[in-house]
Amino acid sequence: MRSEFKEMMEFRHACKEYDDKKKISDEDFDFILEVARLSPSSFGLEPWRFLVIQNAELKAKLLPYLWGGQRQIPSASHFIIALSKKSYFMKYDSEYVDNFLRNIQQLPDEIVARKGQFYKVFQQSDFDLLTNERAMTDWAAKQTYIPLANMMTAAASIGIDSCPIEGFDQKKTEAVLAAEMDIDPLKYSMAYALTFGYRKNEPGVKTRQTKDEVVSWYC
Repeated sequence: MRSEFKEMMEFRHACKEYDDKKKISDEDFDFILEVARLSPSSFGLEPWRFLVIQNAELKAKLLPYLWGGQRQIPSASHFIIALSKKSYFMKYDSEYVDNFLRNIQQLPDEIVARKGQFYKVFQQSDFDLLTNERAMTDWAAKQTYIPLANMMTAAASIGIDSCPIEGFDQKKTEAVLAAEMDIDPLKYSMAYALTFGYRKNEPGVKTRQTKDEVVSWYC
């Protein structure tokens, strides 16, 4: 298992261009999305939403503002935009949080009250998330990177390539999402884009720092 997992991680790379004649099966892509759905998040509150964009006209409207995906998006089999939920959803006293604790996590009233209090202190004091919207948005966006990594790893495990994209004009991209998909920018922020497909060319040699350069032990 260890050697197989290492080979999978060696296989995964940020694919810059896909073979546009090869398409991912519904079964395989459902597997990738299910891995995203099962990913962990802080307090288990899942501050994300994933937009699977296959419509060619919509992709064409988004592409000018996604400068980091000019080759990936047109050639990819599947294209995702990940949204992070803003204070409207994630503030400790929001309807979303209360519903999530009661109906998704199915907690009894006393645990809802206790966990809600922990969450309030976490936002007010521990992480100081309530002083401005940017703090809350950035915290929520951090959570979306957990399913990002999991989706890419899951894809690699079944021989599918991927590329995460942070190169985009956030305001202009979100304006397109608002106009074309009714995504409210007061409720959601775009975290990243992600493409999937099958590589057109073999990647170069993977380069990374050594373990000693990135790991420090304190015993």
